[in-house]
Amino acid sequence: MHEAYLRTYLSHPVQALMLGMNPGPFGMAQNGIPFGEVGAVKQFLKLDEPIGKPSIEHPSRPVLGMSVQRSEVSGKRLWALMEEHYTSADKFSKEMAIVNYCPLAFMERSKYAKNITPDKLPKVERMALETICDRYLLDLIMLLKPAYLIGVGKYALKKFQQVVSHDSRYILGSIIHPSPANPQANRNWKEKTQQQLIDLGIWNDA
Repeated sequence: MHEAYLRTYLSHPVQALMLGMNPGPFGMAQNGIPFGEVGAVKQFLKLDEPIGKPSIEHPSRPVLGMSVQRSEVSGKRLWALMEEHYTSADKFSKEMAIVNYCPLAFMERSKYAKNITPDKLPKVERMALETICDRYLLDLIMLLKPAYLIGVGKYALKKFQQVVSHDSRYILGSIIHPSPANPQANRNWKEKTQQQLIDLGIWNDA
């Protein structure tokens, strides 16, 4: 599924590259698509490929693929905004691409397998991981040739700032992370994000 996403939506230069952090437990961890809300993957991106299972699963985090019943709220908000603005995934992909900084999901060894974001990993583990992810991110930037680098949240913006710190070709910015765990996202997230993208010059004020 992830390969299908790359081949379909990340195969040519774009105006803006939008970066998330790492897979959410009910989104990309289930289907391989960044911010992979199942409804958006099926109806907007129109992707449906076989999805396997890891050899060992946490009982609280089974990989159910496209049959998962839980909603990935971050993805539902983000992809709904893209669909509203561009109307089709083909039009979206001509201007913008969405990727995650890290392709791995992390969770606590506890009953509820709490999600652990990369910034919360122990320092030594985080530094080793970021060395690989920084190189991957730089490769994506070279491939897609965006003018704008947009972090979905401050962590993603920081990653962009680090990998292109001495390159003035890019316009950097961020949008509010759409996670319901972010208080700023739970009131008028769509309107705030639209205005942020207009202010950055990516979208027109129309």
